[in-house]
Amino acid sequence: MTTPPPHEPEAPRDLVGIGIGPFNLSLAALAHPLAELDAVFYDQHPAFHWHPGLLIEGTTLQVPFLADLVTLADPTSPWSFPNYLRTRDRLFPFYFAERFHIQRAEYDAYCRWVSDNLPGLRFGHQVDAVRWNPEHDLFEIDFTRLHDGAGEPAGRTYTKNVALGIGTAPHVPDPLTPLVDAPGVPVIHAADYLDERDRLLAAGHVTVIGAGQSGAEIFLDLLRARPTGHERIHWLARTEAFAPMEYSKLGLEHFTPDYTRYFHALTEQTRDRLVAAQWQLHKGIAAPTLAAIHEELYHRTLHGGWPDAVLTPGVLVRTAGRLSTNQVELHLEHLQQGTRSRLTTDAVVLATGYRERPADRLLAGLDPYLRRDSSERPRVDDRFRLVLDPAITDSGRHIYVQNAALHAHGVGTPDLGLAAWRSATILNALTGKEPYPLPDRTAFTTFGLAPRQPQVPPAHQEQTPTPLADHS
Repeated sequence: MTTPPPHEPEAPRDLVGIGIGPFNLSLAALAHPLAELDAVFYDQHPAFHWHPGLLIEGTTLQVPFLADLVTLADPTSPWSFPNYLRTRDRLFPFYFAERFHIQRAEYDAYCRWVSDNLPGLRFGHQVDAVRWNPEHDLFEIDFTRLHDGAGEPAGRTYTKNVALGIGTAPHVPDPLTPLVDAPGVPVIHAADYLDERDRLLAAGHVTVIGAGQSGAEIFLDLLRARPTGHERIHWLARTEAFAPMEYSKLGLEHFTPDYTRYFHALTEQTRDRLVAAQWQLHKGIAAPTLAAIHEELYHRTLHGGWPDAVLTPGVLVRTAGRLSTNQVELHLEHLQQGTRSRLTTDAVVLATGYRERPADRLLAGLDPYLRRDSSERPRVDDRFRLVLDPAITDSGRHIYVQNAALHAHGVGTPDLGLAAWRSATILNALTGKEPYPLPDRTAFTTFGLAPRQPQVPPAHQEQTPTPLADHS
């Protein structure tokens, strides 16, 4: 990682990336060989780490290794996963291991290798605000350099374009929010699982809430570590079943550019309905994980009896409170039966997923320029650009978004498999050229009866008058 200059350049940059997660790291890697592009990326953390609390031993990515930062846009890139293996003299071991899905820890190590060697990354830089400067037709970025938790005087840089990649944040349901930060009983989000694992293993009874992949992996890890017949573990989920993720070959075509383009062209109402209905495409549990859980439970019946483990879907946690410094009481409702009960537990793991990190504070200075849909969400065009006032876009300046437009681009938005394609799309649009030629077709499925042009729904606050017919 290169040492940042003491002062930002006076000339405006072509691109400033905010946040260095996998998606903006992909963008930085594909931008690197474009010599005409002056790009820099900021992140407040001291170094790259990808979900460190969930790098449970043996867990794998849910996408193949080809879904690295660059390969699906440029297989010849020096920042590919195979090239990472080559630099570590691990190509032949990987070849013989025959692993199509790599371990999460290995993906994290690969991304850290890229971040350690790719120029233009500024870790320890917290971006405080983004504003539009109409006098210069540029975005101005205010940032603070962080050292050991303390900030130096704010700096400022100017840029023609911004790539917003601030990622997602752990989601804690409202009934459990007061318990997370309180002392005593561990009530933690899955994002912190490995940091708190020893405390959880020492607890007499543990409850895992959430039926996604993380919840399943944590339940399995805790189950394996607890003695047979004395497991004392509950696994609760709001979904109606511990459902497998849709992983058929044609089902996976929902994670192609073809489907992303089709989805974006639908009406806002249709897109909202689809996002809710398609949860099993990206929030289900991998079939091998479900099989491993069943196998572990079955093994514990070998000498008779049943394991002391309760797995109950269709359950809502209505309220929760502390009975003492050592226990939590969960008030439960079964959604199908309409029955209610209470559960006393010594520890809770919230595998309740993530939500898009709000950018309202960061983009407060741009609020007058933002165009929103009928639900007050930012509108995003087919090239992943926020729809802004023409006063900005007519000057050729844009803000691109990464993993922040599920409502506009569908279930593929958070998927690592589309990272390189989206980055290439952004760079093609930003440069006005085609440094990364992209395929016209990527799926066997034809979505829709006829091709439709991508559309951006009109903002609800904008009233466009209907032109009068000309009968002359």
